[in-house]
Amino acid sequence: MGKGRLEAFSDGVIAILITIMVLELKVPAGADLAALRPMLPVFISYVLSFIYLGIYWTNHHHMLHATERIDGPILWANLHLLFWLSLVPFVTNWMGDHFAPLPVAAYGVVLILAGVAYYILLRSLVRTGHNAKLAAAVGRDGKSLASICLYAAAIALAFVNRWISAGIYVLVAMMWLVPDRRIESRIGRD
Repeated sequence: MGKGRLEAFSDGVIAILITIMVLELKVPAGADLAALRPMLPVFISYVLSFIYLGIYWTNHHHMLHATERIDGPILWANLHLLFWLSLVPFVTNWMGDHFAPLPVAAYGVVLILAGVAYYILLRSLVRTGHNAKLAAAVGRDGKSLASICLYAAAIALAFVNRWISAGIYVLVAMMWLVPDRRIESRIGRD
């Protein structure tokens, strides 16, 4: 089966999620810089989540670009990923409004489950046997597994020091900021 509808639907969902997040940003009460100070945690949470959704969007695009065919289980694996991504606006707002251990941990839970869902989607695409370029490009995918381990550590550490957790979330985002070059290089050779 072709991949066009899957790509279009996924692009639309991610665009809507980003729109929801920006609409949740409230206008400051005043017209000076001091009025922005209380909004800083909300804005920082928004920026981090925007980057995460952008990372998923770009890597999803590259992954599907290297994909030749999809099947029913791949459609469900993609919906699984989109489900966890759809919770990003909720945990973003919660963490931005209340930078406390539970919201910071909940943010990590959504990130880890989105990471697991992405890994399942990737493995589902490779499993079909029709996506040789993608299989050759990603190999064992240690970066995804490292991210999941870092998220797990951040969730636990949220109850010790939420700043360490936030730092881990930023670190993982930095690891993924550049789209997966393995896929780009493999597509470029073929």
